Amino acid sequence: MSYETLMMRLGFPDSEYLRKILEYLLSDEEAKVAAALPGSPEEVAEKLGMDAERVKEILENLFFKGVVFPKDFQKRDYYRFAKDLVQLHDATLASRHMKDAEYARLWKEFGEKEAHARMGQLLALADFKVWRVVPAYGAIKDLPDVLPQENIVEMIKAQEKIAVVPCSCRNVTYLTGDGCNYTDEMSLWHCIQFGRGAEYVITRGSGKEISVDEALEIIKKAEEDGLVHTWPNTGKIVDRRVTVNCNCCSDCCEFFLSAKYGNVPIETMLEKSRYVAYVDEDLCIACGVCEERCHFGAIEIEDVAKVDEEKCFGCGVCVVGCEQEAMKMKVVRPPEHIPS
Repeated sequence: MSYETLMMRLGFPDSEYLRKILEYLLSDEEAKVAAALPGSPEEVAEKLGMDAERVKEILENLFFKGVVFPKDFQKRDYYRFAKDLVQLHDATLASRHMKDAEYARLWKEFGEKEAHARMGQLLALADFKVWRVVPAYGAIKDLPDVLPQENIVEMIKAQEKIAVVPCSCRNVTYLTGDGCNYTDEMSLWHCIQFGRGAEYVITRGSGKEISVDEALEIIKKAEEDGLVHTWPNTGKIVDRRVTVNCNCCSDCCEFFLSAKYGNVPIETMLEKSRYVAYVDEDLCIACGVCEERCHFGAIEIEDVAKVDEEKCFGCGVCVVGCEQEAMKMKVVRPPEHIPS
């Protein structure tokens, strides 16, 4: 019953695809220990009638796998199982050590056959969008009245501890052979961790600690490659909820895949920035670069580029990629659009 217990906690109690993942990831003994959480190694050992040292060994191994999470990363004296499917996906796949193509294939199959659609439909029903788009710094840096909570450079500079890991979503596409159409995650990792998130990946060795300047170089390269900055949907730059800055693309990212397979608009789960793009028609040569870079299908090329403001998320990657400087940004939403 251990695998069934874990499947129930992850919200997919009847999924044959999730069961394959758990059976591949965990031995029967490991699943038994994980299902007995939360608790200390001693509490789990007593509950299961196992040797406490053996339980400690198993939990330590599962911590480094990304399956269980200690309350204190250094002491590691009290653990819980992954709180949801996303945490299990990200913790096990967003790691410099993840080279297992079969494990990635199992997640790809689960996503395409079941998980993406379910997650998209559930997120679309939520009352609050938990994630938001942050405009590319290169697109808004010269504009007046840019708020600190939408200035990705200032947001990065405010963090006390920063680390980086390979993107879990791009690890799946890379390991299953498709790869990303926008960037090479193996050459430069793009999943930036902060605070407790940074402490977690540093302790596990799944990523590495980096400086502010190194993080800003990642941000700059992400914008050049046409990736979309995303952030927890809060105006607080330093907050317990702010543990990661994702730099997303439409062919790998779970937001986009959940919208696609769930047949729901992506705006039901991801909040737009305060900006939209617009075109200086006198400068536009209709080269099509902006249309290729747009992840939201908001741009069409006629005699000049045309932006559909309803579809535009204000990510700014079209602006960064326009050599003619014909693509520009303007504010269309008030400061209170970003929750406090």
